Amino acid sequence: MNTVVLATGNPNKVAEMIPVIAPYGLAAVPQSELFHGEVEEDGLSFIENALKKARFASAQTGLPALADDSGLEVAALQGKPGLISARYASQGRHKPSDVENVQQLLHDMRHLPYSQRQARYVSAVVYVQHAKDARPLIGVGHWYGEVLMAPRSGCGIGYDDIMWIPKLVRTVSELSLADKIRLSHRTHAIHSVMAQLKANAFYD
Repeated sequence: MNTVVLATGNPNKVAEMIPVIAPYGLAAVPQSELFHGEVEEDGLSFIENALKKARFASAQTGLPALADDSGLEVAALQGKPGLISARYASQGRHKPSDVENVQQLLHDMRHLPYSQRQARYVSAVVYVQHAKDARPLIGVGHWYGEVLMAPRSGCGIGYDDIMWIPKLVRTVSELSLADKIRLSHRTHAIHSVMAQLKANAFYD
């Protein structure tokens, strides 16, 4: 079984990504188990940030790397929080708590009716065979919903407590982990990358 380093130290991402990757015959190891340090996420797109993270993790370990960069985009806010979803309450300067980010977003959307609260989770996943890989594999996934007026009790991860999925009549945080993994933007992006990886015959 080939090993790939997950370019994240976020335990929630690790918990979601490993079950998706494992059926493809890859042993995924979080970068936090191999080295300390993170690359600056200063790209102009989710793809650029994911590529930077993947190259950095591969350079540090000498292993192939898989990275995700993701966030929430609200249509009425011209795509915000977007790239700074994890740092929205500080406008990108540092990383606030998830609660602070959620409260900032609800404040910014306080005058919007439900008819104008459409949003989507976005994930860009990038795989590199090595740090200087000239042909990185890229997958992008989306998960559509609406932002509630107030949080519902749930897992409290990211914006999940306010991200309502109309077809499921639940917030993301009210789903089981298995259902979240099955339906999520990140899973769709990973499947896209894994399909490309198999097509390129990088492993048997």
